[in-house]
Amino acid sequence: MNPNCRELGVALATPFLPDGAIDEPALVRLVHHVAAGGARFVVALGSTGEAAMLTEAERDLVVDTVLAHAGPLAVFVGTGASSTAQTVTWTRRANQLGAHGALVVVPPYTRPTQAGLLAHFRAVAAAAPNLPILLYNVPSRTATNLLPETVAALWSEANIVGIKESSGDLQQIARLAADLPRDKVLLAGDDALALPTIAVGGHGLISVAGNVVPGPMRELITAALQNSPRARELHAQLLPLFLALGAEPNPIPIKTALALHGICEPGMRLPLLPATPTTCERLRAALHELHQEPSHA
Repeated sequence: MNPNCRELGVALATPFLPDGAIDEPALVRLVHHVAAGGARFVVALGSTGEAAMLTEAERDLVVDTVLAHAGPLAVFVGTGASSTAQTVTWTRRANQLGAHGALVVVPPYTRPTQAGLLAHFRAVAAAAPNLPILLYNVPSRTATNLLPETVAALWSEANIVGIKESSGDLQQIARLAADLPRDKVLLAGDDALALPTIAVGGHGLISVAGNVVPGPMRELITAALQNSPRARELHAQLLPLFLALGAEPNPIPIKTALALHGICEPGMRLPLLPATPTTCERLRAALHELHQEPSHA
């Protein structure tokens, strides 16, 4: 049941053409870039992928394109929605398309209770019993925190294989790690918290920065998992980039960084707007310090 969802995963951006259409060649370039940099798995249609902006047909196009070019990488698909019914529909669709797993976020906007979350995730797991599922906790986007005791109750579902934890609360992350069954996976959801998450027992990271610097991110995760002092050096080197990528809401900065490298256009769909000149300069400087020189100014 466990696919390859440890070490470095990358939450893929979804490139758009200037007219707003999905840029398939750029998406293929991005997948190849991430794979060449050492990622073990990718996530399509996450928040970094602007999934909320896509039509049903566009969702299928992104998943099909990523699956066709991912090679040995496991492909997880973001299938979370505000309602359980829509989440079930999208999770079943990901399964039909051949995804290796689903990343299911806490339902945004609806603000369910912990009992509601338990019922929600159990319904989704039952709807696709042969599809590995990663829980995704990101209270800053959903307004609801998936508590460790609720996660512990969900570990009884065989196809819930792990959690992407983006609460930003190290105490909560430590509690999850302490109670984690041996056959489940704990993944950091924030680049800047990958090192401390692994230090308390995590297994890897689903990264935003990995879109543009997969090689250095893979080196960081490998060193952290080996408990090497090199991990702290790498973290310090990468921190300015992490901070620049957080200067505006994701995926505005990461798309800007990808555009600087010539991988895709910087365009997003409203209500997201292009990065400010200040953010662009911070990204340029951070990439320069990492010797990841932009392809064009």
